[in-house]
Amino acid sequence: FIHAEPFGVTDPIFDMDVSFYVFQLPFLESLYSVLSTTLFILIVVTVAYTIVHFFNNQNVGMNIPNEEQQHEIKNYFVGLSHVATKQIGIFIGLFFLLNAFRYFLNMFTLLYSSSSILYGAGFTDSVIRLNLYKVVIVVSLIGAVFSIVSGMRKKLKPLIIAPVITIAVIFLGGVVALLVENFYVEPNQFTREEPFIERHIEYTREAYGLTNVEEKEFDSAQNITEDDLDFNAATLDNIPINDYRPILDVYNSIQGFRLYYQFNDVDADRYTIDGNLMKMFVGARELDNSRLDTNAQTWVNMHLKYTHGFGVAASPANKVDEVGQPELSVKDIPPETDHPELELEEPRIYFGESTDTYAITNTKSAEFDYPDGSANQENFYDGDAGINISFLNRLMFAIHEGTARILVSSEINSDSKMLMRRNISERVSEIAPFLSYDSDPYVVVSEGRLHWIIDGFTTSQRYPYSQPIGSEAPFNYIRNSVKVVIDAYNGDVTYYIMEPDDPIVNVYASIYPDLFKPIEEMSDDLRSHVRYSQQMFDIQADMYRTYHMDNPRVFYNREDEWELPRQIYGSEKEIEEVESTYLMMALPEEPEEEFTLMVPFTARQRDNMVGWMAALNDGENYGDLIVYRFPKQSLVYGPMQIEQRIDQDTIISPQLTLLGQQGSQVIRGNMMTIPIEESIFYVEPIYIKAEDAERSIPEMKKVIVAYENEIVMADTLEQALTDMFGIETEGEPGESDEEGDESQEPEMEDPALPDVEIIGEMPELIDQANQLFDQAQQAQQEGNWAEYGDKIAELEEVLKSLEEMQQEIPVE
Repeated sequence: FIHAEPFGVTDPIFDMDVSFYVFQLPFLESLYSVLSTTLFILIVVTVAYTIVHFFNNQNVGMNIPNEEQQHEIKNYFVGLSHVATKQIGIFIGLFFLLNAFRYFLNMFTLLYSSSSILYGAGFTDSVIRLNLYKVVIVVSLIGAVFSIVSGMRKKLKPLIIAPVITIAVIFLGGVVALLVENFYVEPNQFTREEPFIERHIEYTREAYGLTNVEEKEFDSAQNITEDDLDFNAATLDNIPINDYRPILDVYNSIQGFRLYYQFNDVDADRYTIDGNLMKMFVGARELDNSRLDTNAQTWVNMHLKYTHGFGVAASPANKVDEVGQPELSVKDIPPETDHPELELEEPRIYFGESTDTYAITNTKSAEFDYPDGSANQENFYDGDAGINISFLNRLMFAIHEGTARILVSSEINSDSKMLMRRNISERVSEIAPFLSYDSDPYVVVSEGRLHWIIDGFTTSQRYPYSQPIGSEAPFNYIRNSVKVVIDAYNGDVTYYIMEPDDPIVNVYASIYPDLFKPIEEMSDDLRSHVRYSQQMFDIQADMYRTYHMDNPRVFYNREDEWELPRQIYGSEKEIEEVESTYLMMALPEEPEEEFTLMVPFTARQRDNMVGWMAALNDGENYGDLIVYRFPKQSLVYGPMQIEQRIDQDTIISPQLTLLGQQGSQVIRGNMMTIPIEESIFYVEPIYIKAEDAERSIPEMKKVIVAYENEIVMADTLEQALTDMFGIETEGEPGESDEEGDESQEPEMEDPALPDVEIIGEMPELIDQANQLFDQAQQAQQEGNWAEYGDKIAELEEVLKSLEEMQQEIPVE
């Protein structure tokens, strides 16, 4: 309230700066609540005192008078009225003053009214209810004066007049508002509400940071040329074929090493590796001591011995090894890497996403550091975190943690330190509970240390005319104004202001001047890892689905509402919304690749794409939002339509079925939308995972590429792009340059792969493929694996021939 700063935006009805609604109106409403509560308490105390005082002075018993005491009853009420009339008049007068204050505040809260078509004051609110509130304020002020004067004159009957008049005014005003809404506004709703719809759109876009979204036309010509491919070679090389969900399983399987190590998440970031900026997946290897053997979960092990995680695993998003697992750039314990940018001088993680227990360091015995063959390495903590354990602190910690072991343990000495609130989300919430935080912190390797970055948001539910979002804690204004950095070793927390133009964060900074730092004080290396919040972007994309319609008529009719596309994901082929994705890509007509967060849009209740949104992450472009819209007359397949075509493809669908045989699961990965100049194509990785193994490792075995009316599937992205576009990427320089000319390949000499008689008619080839598939299944059931392999090899040859024939069919 005191530190309020202007937003520079005024409301259209009262011409008040938005800061009044965000900072001052809540204070005034709290003041009203305090005054109302105080008045209520005064009334209760006064009534009680008056009754007791009356009984004590009139010598009237507490029992209700009987029929023979009519005279005493009359005297009872007469006496009470003479004693209390003055107080009643004053209290009624104060009530009217508070009522006037309440309706004064209610005038401003009309800007938060909700109806079926808009949020904020509409026609009835602005014309009828606003004037009604003004009348009630005047009547209440007159009633306050009238009541106080009547009370001072000890006239009880006139005190009834003012409340009756006020109630009548409120009731009649409500009736008038209802009649106007039903018989004047609704029959001509758009005409009456048009200016208010315009306000609603404008203020909602402002509140969610959508005012400066740059909209561009995307011709969707779907005519990728060789020059386009050459110009966007870096984008093609950086197409991610790893999906973060299977990657998490892989990290836990091959980099967990011990049951107590756990990768809770993998995060997308970009690193400069060998001079090339590329998207990387990075996961922190945290220690979860609850996963220790039950017999090993002693108090010493849980809090003194097993205290920290160790290092990270990292892999490029665009590379897999020869078996389809991510190609690790950082691996093992201690961390090994060939890249100086990823080297770690301090790999220990004392503060993390799932570090929920306290730890006592520098005890008489060393801490477990990491496993080393059949032995364990040990270490003493030498960081700055922790509270020294004096006797008084020891006593307080024992009480706080509810255990006497802290008091009696002989392992604890004067050099020991207590590390508390080691969960980074809990840690930042304790320091600055007035901020909201991203639910997905990400770990960063920077200058030899591990840091966590959490996005902090300033929110409000008080922005006039802005549509709220969220159910548990709704808000209608949000800014990603703060980047919080936590040192994984020391637990140091630093709050950097990312959006100095946000009035709310500036208010907090003026209240807590030592808490916040300008973003310019962040180190350059750490700054290079700051990314646009995916949670913020998803909120903006969700709002933009509706609020890209800036024409009131179109908005009113919801003619052009968008949706997030759907895709088929996972081994169970579940249908889910396409997630926003970080990509290294060059935007149309831009010369260089950038780390970009993007999501496509489809038409409402349709699966065809209508556009896509991108948020830039690098340098001066950070935070720029661009929306590319397709011409309304063009048809661009959306992700779900591509998924359906994959399932219907006579070449690919049988292969996916075969991959899922003999105890294997086929996992459909995230479908990625890849813009190249004025064209769109799709990439979807296919993973194979053993069905029965509890901790089986997903392996990327196939990649599907879809463009226009063509869909191809190959063992690698490079081969799929070659089959689709006739290009060769840097990933596999030895592949053929000839576009789609598989017939030029030399015949296979492997005796295990016999020649197949290829019949030149597609129906016959399909019949032949079905027969080979049935024969392969029969051999599998009989356990004849040699014949099974032969039939599968023959089937692959037939499917390749079918694919060649399908590509030769002209598309109208």
